[in-house]
Amino acid sequence: MDDLNVINGINNAGSWLVRHQTLLISYAVNIVAAIAIIIVGLIIARTVSAAVDRLMRKRHIDSTVADFLSVLVRYGIIAFTLIAALGRVGVQTASVIAVLGAAGLAVGLALQGSLSNLAAGVLLVTFRPFRAGEYVDLGGVAGTVNNVQIFSTTLRTADGKMVVVPNGKIIAGNIINFSREPERRNEFIIGVSYDADTDEVLKTLKDIVEADDRILKERGITVRLNELGPSTVNYVVRTWSKSGDLQEVYWDVLERIKRAFDEKGISFPYPQMDVHVSQAPQSTQSRQP
Repeated sequence: MDDLNVINGINNAGSWLVRHQTLLISYAVNIVAAIAIIIVGLIIARTVSAAVDRLMRKRHIDSTVADFLSVLVRYGIIAFTLIAALGRVGVQTASVIAVLGAAGLAVGLALQGSLSNLAAGVLLVTFRPFRAGEYVDLGGVAGTVNNVQIFSTTLRTADGKMVVVPNGKIIAGNIINFSREPERRNEFIIGVSYDADTDEVLKTLKDIVEADDRILKERGITVRLNELGPSTVNYVVRTWSKSGDLQEVYWDVLERIKRAFDEKGISFPYPQMDVHVSQAPQSTQSRQP
């Protein structure tokens, strides 16, 4: 009896397959076609994204813009590929788009911070306040820009750390770009003793600055007495140099100032304060025996 039931089940399944053969073949073809569309779409997305990136780099477009736009192109093609694959298997894409729109609205409300980072990334790529390879300060985080991504910007600090800063935070704060201008100014505040001769100090500072070939003399040099402080006479020295030489010039000039002042006996006084002590007069009662 059991064998008869099995045989009947097989016969029924076979007859069902025969009756729905055309439908099953159609479904199978559509599924295979959808898978093929996804595979081809992913390949096209990767190829077109790489081609866009190479084209923009050949045209000497900033690498920050090239990376950002190539990523947008890739994900855009992937999105259209998925919609086309769903349509191939019989899913109504209009309803899918409507559902995705509603879901996108809900997700957008839940991810306002991420969307603000996306919008900020678009602004950074459009206006380009900094480029890859430039040294910047982004709200207290300083480093060399590696790349600007959709939601964040990656920096490499001077001590070798990688810092990821959300784009929304960058747009909301101050952006200080140290590399954009080819020339920058150094400023030194030199405090010496009140006993030092003013003319000698000024001449020594000018000689040190003028002897450095990295300092741009055509931009002007300022060496003046700046302030009469509580315990020091403060002189200001302002010089211009190439942005790449700025820090080395600063260190070298400070070292030369210290050596020259030591040789000429010009002292750097410690903070000091004059204290005057006066004795209070004794009262009449305290003088009586």
